[in-house]
Amino acid sequence: MVRSDATLLSMPAEFQQLEWDAELEDDLRQLIRLAVREDLGRQNDWTTVALVDSDRKGRAAVVARESGLIAGLRIIPVLIEEMRSVIQVDLMAADGEDVPAGAVLAELQGSARDLLTCERPLLNFVGRLSGIATLTQRFVRQLAGTQARIYDTRKTTPGWRRLEKYAVRIGGGRNHRTGLFDAILIKDNHLALASAQNLSPADAVRQARAFLSQAAKEGLTQSTVVEVEIDSLDVLDDVLAAGPDIVLLDNMSLDELRQAVARRDALSAQIELEASGGVTLQSVRGIALTGIERISSGSLTHAARSLDVALDWRP
Repeated sequence: MVRSDATLLSMPAEFQQLEWDAELEDDLRQLIRLAVREDLGRQNDWTTVALVDSDRKGRAAVVARESGLIAGLRIIPVLIEEMRSVIQVDLMAADGEDVPAGAVLAELQGSARDLLTCERPLLNFVGRLSGIATLTQRFVRQLAGTQARIYDTRKTTPGWRRLEKYAVRIGGGRNHRTGLFDAILIKDNHLALASAQNLSPADAVRQARAFLSQAAKEGLTQSTVVEVEIDSLDVLDDVLAAGPDIVLLDNMSLDELRQAVARRDALSAQIELEASGGVTLQSVRGIALTGIERISSGSLTHAARSLDVALDWRP
């Protein structure tokens, strides 16, 4: 069904949501090359060369040692290709699949030397992304029955951002801005500098809107998301009147969040509110119940524990 212009105008603004694409795969290939350099030091796996005949064949399985939500299996064929390994890959599960402890995720067979050499990079990628997906899924489950959505942040491992944000999506979360290039987010330090020019948060929003109206040549459009961070309800009404897409409410109490929702509903119902600051699995549901639409948490990526996955040798 084709949506009308009125429907499009009423839709909330949204950041780019990452999918598996050529740009993500390019990041992955660069990370794999770095991982290989870390492990082999531009030399060789000397333990394996010393102990395993060059023509020896082998079989192994990638196994989940604990239950969780799997992400990153699509990495395995790319890693095998980048490492020039002579290994056949049969995926036994898929990204986004909940698996129990002991589940076989992939079967590998081919050069025994190659299997041993690629083991650690392979497990590091799958374990890390599966850990992020599993933690994100736990947050999402806490939001059941509310209108709130959980978002990641830029608190990601350097170089891993697209991969980690992909894992958040696998876990049912949403992606905040990918980087500094794809949205305007006026944060506390921007406002601290703006205040020296006698610019209020509302003035900063209006200046950002004016900039977007003249910046088409830079690849920006008037539909580029404009978000502003505030840490006090004293400026909320003026900020709402300036017309941002999203207002970020930083480190506010549940009572302050409820007040913000009520004032927003009365003044500018189309503007979405985002809560951020110290969000945990224990606190996220209470925040969602205030009526907030968006909750962002850096812990989805920076605090996720890798899922325990292993490579088990087969006879």
